[in-house]
Amino acid sequence: MKKYIIIFLTIFFVFGCKSPQLTVSKIEGQNIEIKEQLAVKSIEETIHPYTVKMDKEINTVLSFTPKIISEKDSKYETSLGNLMADLCYEQANPIFESRTGKTIDFALFNHRGMRAEIPQGNILVKHAFEMMPFENMLLVVELSGAKMEELILFLLDEARAHPVSHHFQMLIKKDGYSLNINGKPFDKSKSYYVLTSDYLQGGGDNMNFFKNPLQIIETDYKLRNAIIDYLSKHEVINAKLDGRIKAE
Repeated sequence: MKKYIIIFLTIFFVFGCKSPQLTVSKIEGQNIEIKEQLAVKSIEETIHPYTVKMDKEINTVLSFTPKIISEKDSKYETSLGNLMADLCYEQANPIFESRTGKTIDFALFNHRGMRAEIPQGNILVKHAFEMMPFENMLLVVELSGAKMEELILFLLDEARAHPVSHHFQMLIKKDGYSLNINGKPFDKSKSYYVLTSDYLQGGGDNMNFFKNPLQIIETDYKLRNAIIDYLSKHEVINAKLDGRIKAE
């Protein structure tokens, strides 16, 4: 008997508690005013934790410079350009070496590629973003001797401070030039591994000599990340001019 009572109660509750079918008989609308002040306050309250975190991160101190690092020091080189080329080389060469067993010959970037100078004092994360707001990647191209001659003629024709690493030493003469790469005279029968950005490799800023190289070796390393990584491991930055490109 108890068994049948339990079955009955179960069926009763399943069907007896079933909600009746409802149909829509009328639809009404009402305008509810959202005051701008309340909406703005709500948005501010929502994003506040994120802005606090972001402000803390972008104002993190990476390094220190005793003087402004400028992009206007001289005609053929700048302290900012020298720093950029050298730090990119230092950060990218170990990656390239681990993947190829070879070393990069030198780095080359474009004049005014860095969008802001570095002010005197503490160097913050936000300064790295101001210098490099783009998502440019570092890569290495192998250039033939002929392509290298195009590169050299480009630098001579431009006569501007395109950042090159200290491995590249060029003296501009009235009747030509002399060039040493890693302490050795330029040899047009050789190929050279040049570090640059993906933007320039595609012919950006008229650097068409980077197009169609013998090969391209990716580093999977953002230029801005290289800047941040370099600055974070050097307590003091003393960028300077050293005559890597100069005229007689």
